[in-house]
Amino acid sequence: MAAVFLYGLVVILLILVVVLAILYISARNNPYYVVYDEETKTALKRRVMNLKEELEGELEQFDIDDWERTLEESIDEEVRSL
Repeated sequence: MAAVFLYGLVVILLILVVVLAILYISARNNPYYVVYDEETKTALKRRVMNLKEELEGELEQFDIDDWERTLEESIDEEVRSL
């Protein structure tokens, strides 16, 4: 009985080692990070800054009262349709 248990444990450990080795090789061949050159980094930073400025501008123009009124009207219409 003990031999069967030991054999099963060895098989499970061998499978685990194989899976971990496959994962290690996969991670080594395909790293999760990307290395950009300086020109690409600056272009990406510029794009992010432009998007941030656009979003901040839109947030300044956003009218919460109008949005709440529209939302309440929409909810009222849905309730009436039920």
